[in-house]
Amino acid sequence: MILVTGGTGFVGSAVLARLAEDGVIPVRAAVRSAGSHIPPGIDKIVVGALAQNTDWRAALTGVSALVHCAARVHVMDDSAANPLEEFRRVNVQGTLALAEQAAAAGVRRFVFISSIKVNGEMTAKNKPFTADDAPAPVDAYGVSKMEAEQGLRDLESQSGMQVVIVRPPLVYGKGVKANFAAMMQWLARGIPLPLGAIHNRRSLVALDNLVDLIVTCVRHPQAAGQTFLVSDGQDPSTTELLQRMGRAMGRPARLIPVPAACLTFGASLLGKRAVAQRLCGSLQVDIDKTRRLLDWTPPLTLDQGLQKAAKGTVRETCV
Repeated sequence: MILVTGGTGFVGSAVLARLAEDGVIPVRAAVRSAGSHIPPGIDKIVVGALAQNTDWRAALTGVSALVHCAARVHVMDDSAANPLEEFRRVNVQGTLALAEQAAAAGVRRFVFISSIKVNGEMTAKNKPFTADDAPAPVDAYGVSKMEAEQGLRDLESQSGMQVVIVRPPLVYGKGVKANFAAMMQWLARGIPLPLGAIHNRRSLVALDNLVDLIVTCVRHPQAAGQTFLVSDGQDPSTTELLQRMGRAMGRPARLIPVPAACLTFGASLLGKRAVAQRLCGSLQVDIDKTRRLLDWTPPLTLDQGLQKAAKGTVRETCV
């Protein structure tokens, strides 16, 4: 039996759908409420919120592998009075309580979906992060994911439960939200964007590619005890990404060539420096370790991933 937490989320629901499609091993979804929708044929069990005092015993019965997608996710404008403590309460304390109960229940493998934010926020161009770099998180979300990883490694050494950590960068796919969805909507509406002269490099990962690696990590013997980075294996600039998005949507990308330095300066004046850094700065990941140890290749190219993400976007924007 495979248990998936966060089964109604963007990544967790896709993991459930893939496992149901494979149909090899029975699958169970741990959800917050009885009304949560999951794919047919999957056992559903209500556990409530991810917290330090959550009782996972019923959900863990008969489970050999666990994919932990549930988390308090990163948001651009966090309204919490103390964001780090809120992230720690869910992502660290809740995760480690689950892992301790999983180890006690005899779960063999624990796959933890972490974040590239554990490595940091930016890279020098053509100097990507690697899975074995020293962690250097900047924001509260990244710190909480790093602390959860450290706690899981400690538990692994004490219990013998195999821990596999996956750190994705930006994940996109059909149903994606936040800034990626906003960019697709701007393109669909033909809005000119001042992003035609950005020469950075950004790694990202199609949802299907991330799910394929997660499923591989559940099953592959060489995954045990490892940390993996994941991407599509292509690192487009922001300008190139928007151009490819436009082609995937059948809409021309109307890009104005404004220098990155001017964009960053203007955004700083408007209090949006962090947004400009994400659009203009580089964040690359090296997936050579993932390819080598797991004999893994991203099933979808960047263009194929963008085409899947684009389905429905133009229609929904025009309705």
